[in-house]
Amino acid sequence: MSADPVVAGPAVPGSWVLLCYRLPREPSSPRVTLWRKLQRLGVAQLSDGLVALPADARTREHFDWIAAEVREAGGTAGLWLSQPASLGQEHELAAVMAADRAREYEDVLAAAAAAAALDEPERGRAVKRLRAELRRIGRRDYFPPRQRDAAHAAVTGLARGELPANATRTAAGQS
Repeated sequence: MSADPVVAGPAVPGSWVLLCYRLPREPSSPRVTLWRKLQRLGVAQLSDGLVALPADARTREHFDWIAAEVREAGGTAGLWLSQPASLGQEHELAAVMAADRAREYEDVLAAAAAAAALDEPERGRAVKRLRAELRRIGRRDYFPPRQRDAAHAAVTGLARGELPANATRTAAGQS
């Protein structure tokens, strides 16, 4: 991966919503379903059964629904509002989350670079897939890394039949 993502934020730690949960081992399908939902949300995994997201109405609602599903599956779940003890602690957590998204954006950059060699109909399908992927990533991108703009530019360029010159370098991990 290229240089660490830059995470800027407020001078004091913000609020986070925590989901503390426990599911029975069997059947395993609720555990797998829960894991997939948490991955789609882009949670920070604090420990086994404890995940966090920056607090806002949307993330709290997501966790409310997930907690209800955990309970319906025979597990236990609780929501907590929290604040990191220090700004440094919050920045570390945000940096981990931003790095996860940066890797996803780099994958989009690589896919856009590869799609540039396709014929026009295939390239059009690739653009559609990549735009959908950018929307999925954007929904869980709470601390946007700089790779975000490059990925959007690469997909836009691909749609126009051109690929930004830096997209291939960035996709290869060079800055």
